[in-house]
Amino acid sequence: MTDLADSPAVRRLSDWDLSRLESIADEYETPLYVMDLDRVKENYTRFSAAFPDADVMYAAKAHTGKAVLEAVLEAGGTIECAAWGELQRSIDAGADPNELQYTAVNPPDRDLDYAADLGADNPGLTITIGATDTLERLAERGYDGRIAIRINPGIGTGHHEKVATGADAKFGIPYERVPDVADRVREEFELVGIHAHAGSGVLTDDLEDHCEAIERVGEMARRIGDDELEFVDVGGGYGVPYREDEPPLDLERTSEMVRDAVGDLEAQLKLEPGRYIVADAGLILTEVNTIKEAPDTTVVGIDASLSTLIRPAMFGSYHPMLNVSAPDREPIEATVGGPVCTSADVFAHDRPIAEPERGDVLAIGNAGSYGYELANQFHSQPKPAEVALKDGDARVARRRETLEDVTRLEQ
Repeated sequence: MTDLADSPAVRRLSDWDLSRLESIADEYETPLYVMDLDRVKENYTRFSAAFPDADVMYAAKAHTGKAVLEAVLEAGGTIECAAWGELQRSIDAGADPNELQYTAVNPPDRDLDYAADLGADNPGLTITIGATDTLERLAERGYDGRIAIRINPGIGTGHHEKVATGADAKFGIPYERVPDVADRVREEFELVGIHAHAGSGVLTDDLEDHCEAIERVGEMARRIGDDELEFVDVGGGYGVPYREDEPPLDLERTSEMVRDAVGDLEAQLKLEPGRYIVADAGLILTEVNTIKEAPDTTVVGIDASLSTLIRPAMFGSYHPMLNVSAPDREPIEATVGGPVCTSADVFAHDRPIAEPERGDVLAIGNAGSYGYELANQFHSQPKPAEVALKDGDARVARRRETLEDVTRLEQ
């Protein structure tokens, strides 16, 4: 296991080796994702150590790159998947299909075809259902294996209303219908667990609401017979501080509160951290190309855009920024935006940054979670390369796309 003695609870942007980052930007060009695989393993190890008796599964949707999945597996983790592509990519990275858990949310036929076939050859695969329709569709495919029921606890938490899944009717079986659905599952399948996910981006101050949802999950487990269940999965959503003055998640307190909330169980506790494992392990390097004095601000143009990192445009998310090339210059208040033709393509408004000049490299922090996963090709911009750091070495984990990659599917 990774030694946690020198592993802080959160890695701030200023903790990175800036001279190393500048040389990486020079060698691999920008915009560029950088993922520190050693940090991924440290984060997984720290989280799992806080829950020593639990099964800690990495939520692949946070970052499904092969290098990251391999790092999680090297740390001893298992993987939770939300789509058939994530199942296949986890297997390609070395995961045992019998240890995978697939959480089906309005699954397309292709997903269920794949999962049913995978389960036929790998009876340890677990499929989590959030609608009785999914049970019927699985039965039509001849699947009669391991099923977990996703509960809608009616309580949502997290950093934004768009990720407060615990109160969203899209996710899970309505709470009071769960016992009837459990009886049905027992008749046709193997009921192995229940599952819930309250929301995403939970920090210490959000724990009371988060644990209120978990308390309902524990109550339901005992109501339907936790002694007959293999596990009770309380999901993930555990966050990292994006702002420099926010404290990190108190893992000791989190562990105590989650355990108290779920209560005494015969079944094993499961958790699915994603963001916590990879967010502060990744950043974006981007080059300044434009400096424009406007009446109310200084506009700093960079080569990263909302096609590189969509979270600020999609969620209004804050990401720390730092001038890697000249961190000691006097700061100015700058509005930092990319080359996409929309006012949404802005990473920061009136943000104090060491005065940028054309050619400087800026770093955008905490980009390891839902960064590359949501990258796109808007404006026919090829997706950036991704460099992985491991044991002091850097390598290309994903090559930079070309325009040919953007257009190769056209006929």
